[in-house]
Formats: sequence, structure tokens, C-alpha cells
Amino acid sequence: MKRANARSTPAIDVDVLIIGGGLVGASLACALAGASLRVGVVDAVPMDKEPASHDDRSLALSLGSKRILDTLGLWSHLIHAASPIREVHVSERGQFGATRFRAQDEGVPALGYVTKARALGEALRAGLAQHRQLTLMSPTRVVGVFAEDGGIRAGLRNAAAAVHTVRAQLLVAADGARSTVRDLLGLAAVEHNYGENAIAAQVTPSVDHRGVAYERFSSRGTVALLPLNEGQCGLIWTLPSAAAEMLLDLDEAAFLEALNQVFGSRLGRLVRVGPRVEYPLRLVSASVHVAARAVVIGNAAHTLHPIAAQGFNLGLRDAAALAEVLVAARRSGQDLGSAAVLRRYLDLRRDDQRSVTLFTDTLARVFSIRSQWVSGLRSLGLLGTDLLPCLKHALARRAMGLAGRQLRLSRGLPP
Repeated sequence: MKRANARSTPAIDVDVLIIGGGLVGASLACALAGASLRVGVVDAVPMDKEPASHDDRSLALSLGSKRILDTLGLWSHLIHAASPIREVHVSERGQFGATRFRAQDEGVPALGYVTKARALGEALRAGLAQHRQLTLMSPTRVVGVFAEDGGIRAGLRNAAAAVHTVRAQLLVAADGARSTVRDLLGLAAVEHNYGENAIAAQVTPSVDHRGVAYERFSSRGTVALLPLNEGQCGLIWTLPSAAAEMLLDLDEAAFLEALNQVFGSRLGRLVRVGPRVEYPLRLVSASVHVAARAVVIGNAAHTLHPIAAQGFNLGLRDAAALAEVLVAARRSGQDLGSAAVLRRYLDLRRDDQRSVTLFTDTLARVFSIRSQWVSGLRSLGLLGTDLLPCLKHALARRAMGLAGRQLRLSRGLPP
């Protein structure tokens, strides 16, 4: 991995320029650099400082995502920090219905894995460091994007306020929900504020979680507990913003008491909680995902509610599909930023992006309705799902990232 010289002003030439070195952008960089493409990565965060996305929040990786990371050679850096999900238990407090998804029923060793975002970030950094074809520009921000004949040009400003130019055949915006590049490209995005915040933390139960992930709906928000190593669980508690603020103000004992009342006793008592972080929940969906010689992926294209734990998994599949299309285009001598190449990417991703976004948004809206009769209908839905093996299997396959056409990286093949 090469570092761009911050003092130099001559233009840098790469094949693909990725704006955003977070989890999705770094995954794409690993896939492309490993395929002998010249890749540039622009990140606003200095290399000696972890991005905000590389924190201690728990991250649920689908089985399909695990396979992609394994093919990229990254899973070996992550395996000791990842805990398998052997079962998922979905229920609503005070109601009779519940649905259980089991790995053994699907014939897989695990439905997915849980790790900390920080651990995945460290694995990606280790992967990036192995590639000589990669040029990292950090800390650097984009100040302009200009499509031109045969390529696209990005104006960048580094920490010393020096402006320089990078030329590429294709520019990839992977710079998050508040994407600067999406705005510079003039691509509109639809936004919906759910009026909820998520509280994330690590908690310690008094009973071994045995690899079971729980999603528990209640009138006081939705509690997800994800199995982590060393007997801990990753907590994601989503609830109305004002209620979340009040919970953050509680001391540890009072917070745990409120959490135990909502979650119940399936893991005994929750006896300890680590530092709590809070973030607002909104849906962001780019109306158009491509422009002239540019494409938006990951959270820049679709930021989802965490209710189904699909956000990063969907973004990783974006990266895997784009890598597959670009490597194939390079082999056939095509222009990486051509309209034909970008259409192939859209064709690969359109159905998955639309279905996952719609599914997640529908779940978030339906389970936020505070009504006794709606709660009863939800419980019937959970019970019906548990009693219909074909439906449960289809939902499990989608949650595992195994529905539909499988990308090369998810099949263990290079892009």
C-alpha cells in the first residue's frame, strides 16, 4: 500500500478512485487491488485514527458476508473475534407468537457471525496493507468532481490545505449516508426520519447465550441481543428519540433494570453494561445510483434501519458485485467507467437492493406501531412464520445473504 505524497501537486492516475475508507469502501479496495487494478482510496480520517464506523458496536455478518470476507483473505484476521449465530429467536413481549431460525435446520454451521465493528475495521486495514496496487490519500477530502472524455477527475484537499487532482476511469462514492460525493454528483436521495434512536452497548448476561441471537419487540422499543465472545452480548435497543435520551441519562443499575424489564429472563439477568453510544435512525435511499463515470454504494446508496441487521451486509454485496463487474470489464478490455459496465452493475444489484430496503423499512414501520390489536396481528405473523417451513426457509436464506444469484466472491471465487 502506497501513501500519496501530500506535498506533491501533479495529478495521480488510478483505475478506480474510492471515496470513503470505511467498512464498505475498504472491502471494495481489497477486492480490486487484489485483482491487480490500480486503486486509490480517499479518506477524511487520518490513518493513525480509527474512523467513527470502527467502534465497539456489534455487527451482524450474514453467512454470505462471511464467505465474501473469506474469499478476500480477510476472515483469518477476524475469525478469533467473531462469534457464530446458531439460532435467531424473534418474539414480542406479552404476546404468544415467536419465530426461531436454526442453523441446523438450514444445513449450515452458523446463520451468521457477530463481531465488533472495530475488529472488522482492523481486519480490513490489515488486508489493505498487503496490496501494492493501492494508493491511500488520508486525511483528504473531496472538493470537486468533474467527468471528462475518457475519465473522471476529482479535486482533493489534504490536511495541509493543498489541492491536488486524481484521475480515474471510475469514481466510487462509499462515503456514508451524508455522502459529499453524492451531492457533488447531483444525485438526489429520499430520506425518512424514523423518529427513533438506537442505543448500542455490550452487556453481560448471567446465563450463557449459547450462540442465540434475540430480537424482542415491546411497547418500549425493540431490543436485539447478539452473541459475542467471552459470554457477552451486543445490545442494540431502538426506541423513540426522547425515550432513548432519558435512558442514556440513567446510571448503570437503573439502565440495566429498565433493559431487564423489556427483554425478560431468557438470558437470566443482564448484570453488566459497558459504555453506551446513541445514534439516530433514518432511511436514506439514493434515487439514482450511477452518474457519468461514477457509482454510489453502501450507506451512500442505502442507509437502513438496523431492525433486520442488513445494512453492512447489503453494502458488502454492493462492493462484491462492483468488483466482479469491473474485473470482468478489465479482462475484456472495456472502459471501467463506461455506461455499459455501470448498467451491468445495476442489473446485478437492483433486485437485492430494492427488496432488502423495502423489507427492512416495512418491518421498522410495522413494529413501531403501538397498538394492542396490531401487536396481536404481529404475534400471529410470527407464529405463522414459525409453522410454515417453506416461508421460514426463504426468510432464512435471505437473511443469510444466500437468496438469488450468488456473486463470485460469495462462491469462493475471485471477482
